Amino acid sequence: MGTHAAVRPCHVADTPTRGVDTPWIVGRVTAPRPRLRLFCLPQAGGSAGSYAPWRLAPPPGIELATVELPGRGVRSAEPLPDTLEELAEAVLDGISAEFDLPYALFGHSFGALLGYEIAVRAGRRGLPAPRALLVSASRAPHTPVPRRISDRDDESLLAWLEGFGGFPPDLRRYPSYLRYALRTVRRDLALTEVYRSAGPVPVGCPLHVFGGAEDPLVAADRLERWRECAGAGCTVRLLPGGHDYLFTGAPAVLGAVAEALG
Repeated sequence: MGTHAAVRPCHVADTPTRGVDTPWIVGRVTAPRPRLRLFCLPQAGGSAGSYAPWRLAPPPGIELATVELPGRGVRSAEPLPDTLEELAEAVLDGISAEFDLPYALFGHSFGALLGYEIAVRAGRRGLPAPRALLVSASRAPHTPVPRRISDRDDESLLAWLEGFGGFPPDLRRYPSYLRYALRTVRRDLALTEVYRSAGPVPVGCPLHVFGGAEDPLVAADRLERWRECAGAGCTVRLLPGGHDYLFTGAPAVLGAVAEALG
């Protein structure tokens, strides 16, 4: 998936601007004198590479720090924690040294719930709060899962994913990779299906909610429930596209993200 936006000069690095190696950030895009670091958390089964379209034209003054989770990409051999809460703790441990620069969190689908947990836990630890939490195409953390998907067989799971653009159909031509990809998606979905916060714990920063206007999985009324998690203002915005609007319409999404971040 690509974008048609004009490409601004940028630098892609696999190590942080702080000069410290970390497995948590892969494909970082730095900006001259960045004013904010945006940590990007992927969808179920996704990796840091899911945000490749964003790297072509990052918002001005924003450093993109795309997060690589265990169990995928260059970290495919590492075990995924048993719960979403444990994964959030691990990510926070991995990235908190980079809170020296004002930062924000962006998460898509599975990544939205993960981003919410990271923001809440940062506050509990007394760490610097994010300037904003941006969530995309996800139920609110205190609302129930509409139905279980992770216990479906591979063919049924694949059909469900293809039904909303979650998997390119041509992946069927690569059965070995397909099995690996489905296994990763299934693990992530299983984490979200058992995850539910005790209540709408407010995050200590502005909350910006995005979704696809034609998303068959997360309708606008479900996005509105995120307002109950806002502690410092909230916006809800629909953009053209389905559940994968984030990548099929990357230029428009990046414009909306830049606007939300001021």
